[in-house]
Amino acid sequence: MDRPIGRKDSDATHIDLVGAGLLAFGLYQIALGFFMVLAPGTFFEEIAAFGTRNDHYIQDLATFELPLGVLFLVAAFKPGWRVPALVFGVLHWALHSISHLVDIGEADPEWLGPFDFVALTIGTTLLGWLLWRTIEDAGDRVNAD
Repeated sequence: MDRPIGRKDSDATHIDLVGAGLLAFGLYQIALGFFMVLAPGTFFEEIAAFGTRNDHYIQDLATFELPLGVLFLVAAFKPGWRVPALVFGVLHWALHSISHLVDIGEADPEWLGPFDFVALTIGTTLLGWLLWRTIEDAGDRVNAD
């Protein structure tokens, strides 16, 4: 069963892997959102060169990425928020992965399409593992009582 980072439990220190993962994903989502808001052209050229560039649309998408990052950060410190936050995150990342699979050949440069799809699929898998771990930990706590 996970405990907050650094908290002592008996003789061992347990690391809250789910909290650490949510913290990492939350910081990533917030950094990505700010990058989209502050430098939409660079974001498009370096990360999202699919179709025609539209700075307004990129900034609109940032208004989704930023709150998702905040949700992950809150869930990192409030375990009761973890399952809903992770379900939402897995759905977002999975649908995003499918979108990139559909447009895999549309990226410029061409290698970016497969790279983005694989990276998003890895992120989806990690979030899925965090969700599984959260559900398992909740079951362990129920069985321990």
